[in-house]
Amino acid sequence: MTTLYLARHGETVWHEENRYAGVSDVALSERGRRQAAALGRWAPGREIGAVWASPLGRARGTAAPAANALGLPLKVDTDLSEVDFGTAEGRVLAEMPADEVAAFRADPAGSPFPGAEDPAKAAARGAGVLRHIADAEPGARVLVVTHSTLLRLTLCELLGLPLASYRRVFPRVRNCAITELDLSGGSAALIAYNLPTGDE
Repeated sequence: MTTLYLARHGETVWHEENRYAGVSDVALSERGRRQAAALGRWAPGREIGAVWASPLGRARGTAAPAANALGLPLKVDTDLSEVDFGTAEGRVLAEMPADEVAAFRADPAGSPFPGAEDPAKAAARGAGVLRHIADAEPGARVLVVTHSTLLRLTLCELLGLPLASYRRVFPRVRNCAITELDLSGGSAALIAYNLPTGDE
């Protein structure tokens, strides 16, 4: 069994305004850097044997303090990247056409924003990369820094929950909070969700 500590990256300058960042490489805010430092203080003493991250700067910047504190290399996998939000990239919902927002809110998996990555494919991508990490780090405890929507879709995929419910079942992923997931063979167990890592 491999234990994955899944963390969303720290706050970015766009998330201060609740803008969709997606695949845009947006920098951490000052608060986000403090959150990353707190994650770095949380990691030692957890018997973490590996640190993985999305290639986006906000994820690598969040993971780096923990990797440095643990004396471990930072491993990067593109499949940990956030979902592409298409026409919503860089925008808040109030700036989007009302009919598109209504359709998205009613069924975010079935009615993604125009040009966005297919949520079902994103969920399969996320589940696949976590299984890959578990296979690469058998029996280890692994810190994985990724993104909010990918994390929620992936949890639904691994736990057998409808993708359409990802925003309702997992309404918010706090920056740098920990979601603990055990993977063993083809099975997944959610141990904890949104645990704080300390003061930011």
